[in-house]
Amino acid sequence: MTKYGDEIPVSTQLSIDSHADFLPENKLLLNAVGEGIYGFDLKGNAVFINPAAERMTGWKNEELLGRNIHNSHHHSHADGSHYPQQDCPIYNTLHDGIARETSQDVFWRKDGSSFPVHYTSTPVYKDGELIGVVAIFRDISIQKQTEDSLRQALEQVQALSEKLTNENHYLLAELADRTGDVGISGESQVIQQMIRQIKLVANTNSTVLIYGENGTGKELVARNLHRLSDRSNKPMVSVNCAAFSTSLLESELFGHEKGAFTGAFSRRKGRFELANNGTLFLDEVAELSMEAQSKLLRVIQEQEFERVGSSETIKVNIRLVAASHHDLLKRVELGLFRMDLYYRLNVFPIKVPALRERPDDIPQLIRHIVTELNRKLGKKIKGVSKQGLKNLMAYSWPGNVRELQNLLERFSILSHGPILHIPKITPQTTENPVKGEKTLAQVEAEHIKQTLQRLSWRISGPKGAAAVLGLPPSTLRSRMKKLNVIRGV
Repeated sequence: MTKYGDEIPVSTQLSIDSHADFLPENKLLLNAVGEGIYGFDLKGNAVFINPAAERMTGWKNEELLGRNIHNSHHHSHADGSHYPQQDCPIYNTLHDGIARETSQDVFWRKDGSSFPVHYTSTPVYKDGELIGVVAIFRDISIQKQTEDSLRQALEQVQALSEKLTNENHYLLAELADRTGDVGISGESQVIQQMIRQIKLVANTNSTVLIYGENGTGKELVARNLHRLSDRSNKPMVSVNCAAFSTSLLESELFGHEKGAFTGAFSRRKGRFELANNGTLFLDEVAELSMEAQSKLLRVIQEQEFERVGSSETIKVNIRLVAASHHDLLKRVELGLFRMDLYYRLNVFPIKVPALRERPDDIPQLIRHIVTELNRKLGKKIKGVSKQGLKNLMAYSWPGNVRELQNLLERFSILSHGPILHIPKITPQTTENPVKGEKTLAQVEAEHIKQTLQRLSWRISGPKGAAAVLGLPPSTLRSRMKKLNVIRGV
């Protein structure tokens, strides 16, 4: 008995070719169709091949009749790996009589090239007995190319969508706790000198190092540098280097691949990648570990990096702005900061003056801060009393502008009138403005509850409590939960 896959003699081929039980009567019709058609007997040998099949494969009728077609043009997968006969849908239909259809295979031409095909294998019965199989196929190269193009386009859209989502995440996080514009208040000589420096360097790509005491407004300077640059329509991404552990900071800066470490359940872009073509602000850069400093130095020099867990190099075009309240040169001398990185960052240094160095700016700062507090707290504060202003100007402000903002906010919450009466300021006053009265949390909870009651406990919307208080609805709900502000309580 001739086995499946064996060649058969020419005399047998002729008898198969004239097998009236298997071949359709209307050969002219089959020869005219555009799809390739093969007829197989139960031994898996070709008994019919139409002209379309010849054109697509390069194999002639007389070359394949009576031969095993699987070994001729279905012997391998698209990647060149062996395609066993027992896995072939046509072979399986020959044995179980079940029709099959697939678009996942390729056929191999006589010249050794291949093309993707969609084909069906249909059993042929006579008097209830399986006598063979007909395979109908067509070349789907153009369809596959179109699918690949659409898939690539979809991947690009998904990548852009991911980038926009990530950028929005960071931008919303940046804006969530900020109010007002990014203007710098002050007419003193030192602040005007700083503003001139900002304008000089803003529209360059030079790295800027902002230094000054805590609370002086170093991030405000960075935001102004970005706003005045030609990158202002691109994202400014900030990262507080002191807020992350050494292991997490690398992932935060450079991103990571899925599975790069425990808890990395998906790929994530880092801040450098998100800031591409924009500005990256590294706050408290002195807190970087020596290892992170080395990697940062490479990114500054080469403008390229790899995600954690990946060997793929990603090129970026960023403008770097760094800030620190430390004296970086002293940290270099102590061996805590790389000298080469220090000189890379210190291309254009900008010092933010302490508030005690510009006391004449305090009245203007108060006006600006009070305006923002009215919007945030829903108040109508007009200003500070004359004696209160004198008290404010007489204080040394070790916490600088941030300390001034915090104190004015506390007194605004406690105030029942349009004028803030502020006593002589001491460090204890800034911590507890009014002895023996309610805590700040109690006052805040009361103010939130009064606002909600006045607005029928509506939180969201243009006329909701969140808008009146100058807070995102999610932030207000979080504060309500923390302060135990509950309707009816």
